[in-house]
Amino acid sequence: MSLINKMLQDLDARGGAAAAGEQPEVKAVPAVERDRRPLVIGGAALGVVLLAAGGWFGWQYWTSHSTPPGPVPKVVDNRIPDRPRFQEPPTAIKPIAAPSHANAPVAAETAVSPGVAAPAMPLHATAPAEDADTAPVASRAPAKPKRAAHVAEGEGGETSAAAAPARKPARAPAAPADGIVLRELTPKQMSENSYRRALAALQEGRVSAAMADLDKAVEIDPRNDAARQTYVSLLLENRRTDDAIRQLRLALGVDARQPGLAMVLARLQLEKGGPALDTLLKTLPYATNNADYQAFLAGVLQRDQRHAEAAEHYREALGLAPGNAVWWMGLGISLQADQHLPEAREAYKQARASAGLTPELKSFVDKKIEQLSR
Repeated sequence: MSLINKMLQDLDARGGAAAAGEQPEVKAVPAVERDRRPLVIGGAALGVVLLAAGGWFGWQYWTSHSTPPGPVPKVVDNRIPDRPRFQEPPTAIKPIAAPSHANAPVAAETAVSPGVAAPAMPLHATAPAEDADTAPVASRAPAKPKRAAHVAEGEGGETSAAAAPARKPARAPAAPADGIVLRELTPKQMSENSYRRALAALQEGRVSAAMADLDKAVEIDPRNDAARQTYVSLLLENRRTDDAIRQLRLALGVDARQPGLAMVLARLQLEKGGPALDTLLKTLPYATNNADYQAFLAGVLQRDQRHAEAAEHYREALGLAPGNAVWWMGLGISLQADQHLPEAREAYKQARASAGLTPELKSFVDKKIEQLSR
């Protein structure tokens, strides 16, 4: 027993000595552990707070951005019943609901005016008219017409009756809103517009489009002389003689007082074997002072062997333009064919003395003078 006790004492002594030697280090370790625990606990608490705050803000952000836009019109609808309390009483609109026919136009004008029709709708159950004109707004707020109708019913039957005749005139300005031209163009203006488009197309080199616009212009207004002349010129340039003759005949049928078109038509008819003389005689009363027209008619008459009439018209032309050598020669030919030889010789001499003959015509005139001088 004494040995065991001694050994225990020795162990206790060693353990005490070792504990005494390591005491400073053992004391430092617990001191450090006691300082870190509050920091760890505080950091953990702070992390929990931050996570909770982030989750709360995240939930608020998600709920605010995930709500559908539908409830927005409902808020406006909930405020609609409060609006009549801030507007004028129904008695202020009773003159519009007068049953007399004399005041009906006044009610119509009031409904058409934008400044008057807008505030009158909530008071008199005119929400159906508003639905007809503003369908998108009505689709988002279907409860608006019902509540407005209830407000109108609460105010009395007279007010609802006053709003009824005002609905129909409110739709009157629908025609100008659809883009219909208010000022109707006259046929002359429409023809002139087509003529201007044709000129623009010609400047751009679009001949086919120009001819189409010119055809439309003369069809709308057959008296558009400028369009007709331009159209005939293009038809002749494109060798469409038959179409040109048709247009010229239409123009002279509308107005025969166009000697220039009559001469063009007569020339084309001469080439085609048509009634050129009839065309010229119809327009002759409007070309008495036109020397070219008189001489051209004389040439056509001379072609038909009607020399007496041809000589008469040659004299008319020379009375207006006496210096034309070709016309003097034509007069001499008709006078010679009609056996007025002395007068024919004088006419040839006038032609020889005047300027404008080609060498071939001069030779012809010289031969005629020599023949008649024998």
